Amino acid sequence: MALVVIGGNAAGLSAASRARRLDPRLDIIVLEKGPVISYGACGLPYFVEGRVREAKQLIVYTPEYFRKERNIEVRTGARVVSISHPRREVTLESGGRVRYDHLAIATGARCDSLGIAGAREPHVFTLHTLEDAERMRRFLREKRPKRAVVIGAGYIGVEAADALRRNGLRVTVLERSQNLLLRGEPPFTSAVRRQLEEHGVELRSGVSVQSIEPDRVGDIPCDMVVVSAGFKPNVEIAADAGIEIGRTGAIRTDEHMETNLRGVYAAGDCAEVMHLVTGRPTYIPLGTSANKAGRVAGANVAGARERFPGVVGTSIVGIFGMAFATTGLSVEQARAEGFSPVAARIEAQARPRYFQGKKTTVELVADRATRRLLGGCVIGEEGAAGRINVIATALQSRLRVDDFEQLDLAYSPPFATVWDPLLIAAQQLLKEL
Repeated sequence: MALVVIGGNAAGLSAASRARRLDPRLDIIVLEKGPVISYGACGLPYFVEGRVREAKQLIVYTPEYFRKERNIEVRTGARVVSISHPRREVTLESGGRVRYDHLAIATGARCDSLGIAGAREPHVFTLHTLEDAERMRRFLREKRPKRAVVIGAGYIGVEAADALRRNGLRVTVLERSQNLLLRGEPPFTSAVRRQLEEHGVELRSGVSVQSIEPDRVGDIPCDMVVVSAGFKPNVEIAADAGIEIGRTGAIRTDEHMETNLRGVYAAGDCAEVMHLVTGRPTYIPLGTSANKAGRVAGANVAGARERFPGVVGTSIVGIFGMAFATTGLSVEQARAEGFSPVAARIEAQARPRYFQGKKTTVELVADRATRRLLGGCVIGEEGAAGRINVIATALQSRLRVDDFEQLDLAYSPPFATVWDPLLIAAQQLLKEL
């Protein structure tokens, strides 16, 4: 029996590795269109910044490692152009064909240029692959640009702005919506704006970019441009093969990560998953869920019946040392999903003042009818990751605010206050309810 995996990064390699662990008899081939596999894409902005000195530091495993240590054949430079499920084979750009019994599609996503004219000019960049980051860093070193425009204020956009500003460039971020980091709360957006502007990054929201000129974007002069306007899942070859595309525009799968074609699985940034708060399919391309969904797909190829329950959409991004973390739904998103949301927002010490504790902001969102937590965000320099993970755990466990407020959280002056900001926010939310 042969498993063919299309895509040699998080979801694809997780699927291949899990299948190998459970079934040593499988023939496993991973086909990767690019020159490298298994690299930390989330580290790309830090390579551009210079904190990560060499690109090879971001590479976790090589094809040789998979061949020697896991008995998995990995082919780089192997772009798949079509899938023929009736014949159980994929066709490569080179003209070669590879037969499969099981297929795992982990084709990922690509940066969406939104049809902007001039997006392919030499001074225009995306920040999605290791090659993108190497090209950008080479441009910074050789051309020494003075001013940059970043199109898009999502996670990658603000991280790119941070990296370029630390390289001494004047940076302007242009965002077509009024929301930043894909979040709708005005206070959250204001905090992101304030952090960017305090560190010399100009932010203009409500701006739609139509074209990029050689020396400017609109009325803003610049030497380089970074396009970070969102992701499009790579679903074309799957759709052409008769694989169903979901309402989000990504590949539709069941809880076992299997598509409508028996024996064909999909995972990672090309596939939609279930949102555990809304109970509906969603598209949230993050490395954490890609790895987990890939493991489930690989296990089921090997004969298991594992399931991937879904996500609550937890993320965190650092902007000049300040963490902005979110999970679940904002008030605006909750209302759009048919809930009756109530929110509370507080600011409190992350640690006692005598331990030089800094302020942390917490917002919690709940449903008025059921008192169930729906989402939250944490902004701060200390402990944001731990606190957003507590909220995410509560969402996945479907906790009510009444239960959340009684959580037995750790306290010691070097780490937290006796009343953690999460509990203070929960108490305030109970008052609102």
